[in-house]
Amino acid sequence: MSIIKPEIEMVDRSTRSIRYLEHGWPTDLCRWHAHEEYELHLIVDTRGKAFVGDYIGDFNAGDLFMTGPNLPHNWVTDQIWTQPVATRDMLVQFSHDSVEKLAQGFPEFSQVLQLLQLAQSGIVFEGFNPTFARGHMESIRDNKGAERILAFVRFLVRLNEHAEKKTLSVTKLIQPAGGSKQARIADVVDHVVNNFAESISVGQAAEMAGMTEITFSRNFQAVTGHGFNEFLNRIRIGQACAMLYASDDQIITIAQDAGFNNLANFNRHFLKVKGMTPSAYRDTARKDLAPTLETAQ
Repeated sequence: MSIIKPEIEMVDRSTRSIRYLEHGWPTDLCRWHAHEEYELHLIVDTRGKAFVGDYIGDFNAGDLFMTGPNLPHNWVTDQIWTQPVATRDMLVQFSHDSVEKLAQGFPEFSQVLQLLQLAQSGIVFEGFNPTFARGHMESIRDNKGAERILAFVRFLVRLNEHAEKKTLSVTKLIQPAGGSKQARIADVVDHVVNNFAESISVGQAAEMAGMTEITFSRNFQAVTGHGFNEFLNRIRIGQACAMLYASDDQIITIAQDAGFNNLANFNRHFLKVKGMTPSAYRDTARKDLAPTLETAQ
């Protein structure tokens, strides 16, 4: 399944205006996909990498996201989790028309439309209390009919009031349909994600895509929002982070396992992506992340 060319999901709203869903991990529902509906997405358990449009970053248990129409997204749990998780995700899908018509009927609600505008780029609600977020999700899940709608509206109002909204994707909408060039870039990206530790140059990637290096580099940047080497290094650093907080392996060993043959090069890229050294990241992880890992086990 390509992380660039998303699977298109159709949501039946003929009998309900919003859709609630929760699932564990692993599951076929964890995939790179897009749909016309907005989505509120609460991560209940595990850690890993968030892919939202052209954004690649970390996610943690308790993180709350909102994605807009046709904005591809996926949350990939780090490989350190080897046991199934009963509930990893709680989410609500809803349409723009539903909220817009509500705002037309009740002008006081129109400010929420600004929230939906931000969601076209994807939002993470930084610092939003995960216990409150889960409580709102459970209220939506456990109610029916008009009471479910009221619970949903209350959640939207709280989210709109929350100050720390971070937008994620530079490209607001990545259209799901793509030509042969996009499909060839997608094949290369899948190869990188699945074989990040292997040595692969821009020239080899271009050959895999059947393009010249210049054409490949231009297309890769346009499709992913990142240069090829930057994308490769971000994937490798992300995997190194998982190894740092999940093992006692030496940093040089982790660097090699993540695909870096030169420790100095690894340290330089790690500092650029994470804003700290690998050893500082490990110290922070052991101080702040250990309870999360114990809970997951």
